Amino acid sequence: MPALNVPESIAENLDLFLRLVRKVLEEFDPGLLETFDVLLSDAFRANADEAAETPDERAAFDELERTIDGLDERSATLLMRAFVAYFHLANICEEHYRVTSLREREGAVDPAADADPINDLTVAYRRLVDECGRAKAAALLQRLEFRPVFTAHPTEARRKAVEGKIRRISELLAERSHLAGLALGENERRLLQEIDALLRTSPIAHKKPTPVEEADTIVDIFDNTLFDMVPDVYRRFDDWELGELAGTVSPVCPAFFHPGSWIGSDRDGNPNVTARVSRAVAEKFRVHVIERLADATQTCGRNLTLDAVSTPPSDELVNLWNHQVEMSEELTARALGISASELHRAAMLVIAERLRATVGRTADVMYRCADDYIADLRVVQDSLARAGAVRAAYGPVQRLVWQAQTFGFHLVEMEFRQHSLVHARALEDIREHGRWGERGELAPMTREVLDTFRAISQIQRKNGVDAARRYIISFTRSAEDVANVYELAHLAFAHEADVPVLDVIPLFEQAVDLERATETLDQIVRLPEVQRRLAQTGRRLEVMLGYSDSSKDVGPTAATLVLHEAQASIARWAEAHDIDLVLMHGRGGAVGRGGGPANRAVLSQPAGSVNGRFKLTEQGEVIFARYGNPTLARRHVESVAGATLLSSAPSIELLNTEMTEKYAGLAAELDAASRERYLDLLHTDGFASWFSTVTPLAEVGLMPIGSRPAKRGLGATSLDDLRAIPWIFSWSQARVNLAAWYGLGTACERVGDLDRLRAAYAEWPLFSTFVDNVEMSLSKVDERIARLYLALADRDDLAAKVLDEMELTRRWVLAIAGDEWPLQHRRVLGPVIRMRLPFVNVLSVTQALALRRLRTGDLEPQERDALTYLILCTVSGVAAGLQNTG
Repeated sequence: MPALNVPESIAENLDLFLRLVRKVLEEFDPGLLETFDVLLSDAFRANADEAAETPDERAAFDELERTIDGLDERSATLLMRAFVAYFHLANICEEHYRVTSLREREGAVDPAADADPINDLTVAYRRLVDECGRAKAAALLQRLEFRPVFTAHPTEARRKAVEGKIRRISELLAERSHLAGLALGENERRLLQEIDALLRTSPIAHKKPTPVEEADTIVDIFDNTLFDMVPDVYRRFDDWELGELAGTVSPVCPAFFHPGSWIGSDRDGNPNVTARVSRAVAEKFRVHVIERLADATQTCGRNLTLDAVSTPPSDELVNLWNHQVEMSEELTARALGISASELHRAAMLVIAERLRATVGRTADVMYRCADDYIADLRVVQDSLARAGAVRAAYGPVQRLVWQAQTFGFHLVEMEFRQHSLVHARALEDIREHGRWGERGELAPMTREVLDTFRAISQIQRKNGVDAARRYIISFTRSAEDVANVYELAHLAFAHEADVPVLDVIPLFEQAVDLERATETLDQIVRLPEVQRRLAQTGRRLEVMLGYSDSSKDVGPTAATLVLHEAQASIARWAEAHDIDLVLMHGRGGAVGRGGGPANRAVLSQPAGSVNGRFKLTEQGEVIFARYGNPTLARRHVESVAGATLLSSAPSIELLNTEMTEKYAGLAAELDAASRERYLDLLHTDGFASWFSTVTPLAEVGLMPIGSRPAKRGLGATSLDDLRAIPWIFSWSQARVNLAAWYGLGTACERVGDLDRLRAAYAEWPLFSTFVDNVEMSLSKVDERIARLYLALADRDDLAAKVLDEMELTRRWVLAIAGDEWPLQHRRVLGPVIRMRLPFVNVLSVTQALALRRLRTGDLEPQERDALTYLILCTVSGVAAGLQNTG
């Protein structure tokens, strides 16, 4: 493998895995290995020069295309599976590098330093103390919230059966630095065993997952990462702020991490998510988190072997114990038999048993809510502290408190979502036929809408109000859309007492709705139901912004600017109306969906729009990338939380405000020119059918990677009804990434002043973040491969528009960033992506040629099925290779 200035440890591990993949291939079929080597050699020769294509590169690319075109379908499929497997291994290498680098940097930190430079949260807090004073900084810390909302959008093209193998291979790789001799040989044997199984496992699942099965994504992340990682984040902050007192006094770090979920509750366009499904998913979450809390409580209790002589119980603990005895003599007798003179231990063991009773809903002894469980923990904690056992009180018991405060009895806060049009149609149906169908049968969708509110009510009764109180309205256009939800919630019940508590959240998605969001909000806050909720919540109001649909609506540049202005205007509106605002960002992994580093995104937001709270959707491959590894998950949480805290610093707010004002004229020019160019493309006659021909859109829809259809199914058949996610995913598969950059080149050309654009890049956080994200996206674009896809349809005019804008955007972005080729100055990311590209290119060329045969050939059903499977394999591999693709 050629040297590309990739960090040494990454290069060594990539070489190791390439050697092992080749060995497995040779054992499987020596002929396949020979072809694999030829393809790889041609692919690397075709990508030898960073800046411009040379004749040798063109010849190598042509040879690569000919070799792939000459493969029979079986060989092509098996080879592509080998490349897919290698990408999973490459991702492991990069993750391993990030983990070991982070640990090395943390190990080099001076414990006496004022703040941990590796922990963005401590750095942000210290800067706030310097700028605002300790009292103001402490107050801002206490209102800090980070709310990732996990969703099941179909951009994670890796099947679940593969994830277990990836984890085991990752663990084996991590072990290697500590091994030698026979142990190292055994490690390699086990690596070969896992890689062999990975190659022999189809990358494509046999069926689409159900929403209940999709919920396992959250359960897996919770078990492998979140449950233990989150209290570690809190503890690490306390360690730096309290020093030697950490773990012996009350903590200063609040439980600021509050995960949410759309899995099993987002029914917008997904007929597979029903009220019954939502109940089942909520129950899965409830049972799982309470069982984990019960196990952790029991472990903690067993270790509290502090007797009454050394650690006398407080009166409050004695009262708690007496209450437990009255509640269940059986449970207390069992606990006392284990810990006769250790009341703290006995009480904790009973608390653990009460949690197990809560799982089974045993009325006499179960906890009614998580707050009651936390209250009992506090009694034990306070008793230990008063008796001098402060390390037990603020060590293991505090850890349980943090976990309970973070996950409650619900694990994640489920958020329900439905399209505004569905609500309007349901109300029309009810007004015509009566809410009980007394004047004619209600439509199935109407009955489902009403049953959804009944499911929410049931979930709140079992799991707590926070488990399911948010209801998001897609395509909110007016206050009537919000009023409709409250009306339907009341119509679903015969008794008012059964109506659930609801925080109805408007989702503004398209540019026109974002531009008039404050007008709509003015009307929303006048609704009586909203007024009541504002009074109950301290005037807290959540508003969601849609990055995907706004980008698809007007193009990435205009959408970025429209979203920024919408946030600024909503923040000003909230301040004027004494609203405690929480903005939710409907972002994805791809640049066209607001993707990119989350911490930079937070720090580029308008003043007052973050407000100490950051909430965003985490979806697709982003969930596994950010939360799959505990060390990297901790780093991500600290980074985003630190940025969220720092966004309230006067210097950050002033910078964003001044630069937004300074470059308002430039923003208007970029918006107008990019929007015009983008809409010209979309409105070209025949664009929708052309798009579906030159990308694997139809094939992506066939992938069993999510329960959700690619279209909302509300009756439209145009591009307007296509979900933004497959729109972006399909362009990334075609190596065009159009949704990330189209229109920016023309906009820069219209401005025509490079110095002005460079000044904005240097000074304006929003613009620099956007340009850097576009440059990252362009690094994964390949014009040669793009031409193969664009040639799948006979529309030279549309292909020319795309290719001309691609060249123009690349030229301007590189000039603004001061690079000769994309990511030239990114020390790690640039070389790593360049190392991946030859491998990705093999898959992409295979996919394009297979699509050509599928689109133009007169095929037998068996041939069509084989080609489709080959394409789906390449889709999985390209997604793994390019990573943030959806």
